[in-house]
Order: sequence, then C-alpha cells, then structure tokens
Amino acid sequence: MHYVVRRITAEEWRELREITLEALRDSPGAFNLSYADTAAQPDGHWQRQAAAEAATGERATFTVRDETGAWVGIAGVEPVPDVPDTVCVRSVYVTPAHRGAAGPAADLMQAIIRHARDHSSAQWLTLGVNESNGRALAFYRRLGFEDTGKVIPYVRDPTEKVFILGYPGFRSGARTGTRQPSGSR
Repeated sequence: MHYVVRRITAEEWRELREITLEALRDSPGAFNLSYADTAAQPDGHWQRQAAAEAATGERATFTVRDETGAWVGIAGVEPVPDVPDTVCVRSVYVTPAHRGAAGPAADLMQAIIRHARDHSSAQWLTLGVNESNGRALAFYRRLGFEDTGKVIPYVRDPTEKVFILGYPGFRSGARTGTRQPSGSR
C-alpha cells in the first residue's frame, strides 16, 4: 500500500479532531489526554490547534493518509518548555489496520525527525513511552531511540512510569550518554 505523509493544514481541524479522538479511544493509556476531556473541546479549540500545528516552526503535526486519502496516522513534535534545548515527539498514532512492518509508522516518524531537525535549534529529540506499551518501546528502539535513564510518572496515573527515550543521531555531537535532558512530556 502507498501512504502519503505530510504536515496538516489549518483547514483540517475536523480531521485532526477525528483522528485524535480515535487514538484516545483505541489506545487511552498511550496519551496524556483523556477522551472525555478532549471530546468536550469546542470547534474553536480544534481550529486554533490545527492552525498552530500547520504554521508554527518548532511545533507541528503530521498525518499519514492511505491510497483513498483517509487519515490512518498522526504524530507531532514540539519544544519542551521546562527542558531547555529539547523537542519532544508526541501523539504518535497509527490505526490498527495499518500497523506493522509494512505500515507507515516509520515514515511518519522520519518526517517528524526531519521537521524537528530543520525547524528547531534544539540539541535533543525525546519522547515518552508508558511502561506498559511494550510494542511502542520496541518500535522506537528499532528506529534508533535509546533509553536516557530518565523516568517520569504518567500524568493520568502517577503509579505508572513513562520512560524517556532520546534520539542520539538527532544532532551531531548529541549522544544519549554525553548529556541527557532532564525530562519530557
């Protein structure tokens, strides 16, 4: 199957809302947001979010579409306000029917990594993975993300851990073992 990965446009706020809600229904433990709170957001929230994700330099959301044009995946990247010099991959989701080795997840992540490199001066690219999400941990490690040694509590259930992974090849000289970011979202 052929997939198209590209940055969202401001006009695609309805699609952004739809796939975000799908992700929260399908994989609630993988995200910091709750379905109920997110579903309650008014149209204006989604319009503002899509506009920002489409136009802001360091912050962006990319989508994956299948051959029919249907959205089958999404991922974002943004600076981490309380961790200087760090951008964070967030909200990675691919619909169940498009997961696996032949799916678009790796291409989606490469687009996010390229965008972060091209539109940020940060030295670190990180992401957080809930300890119970072994499939995602394995996927990110296959892409080259490594453990930073940082662990934070999961926002929605502080008894669970979130492992912070870093991408050592993000910038030349930035290696997980040389300087580690103090956290991520």
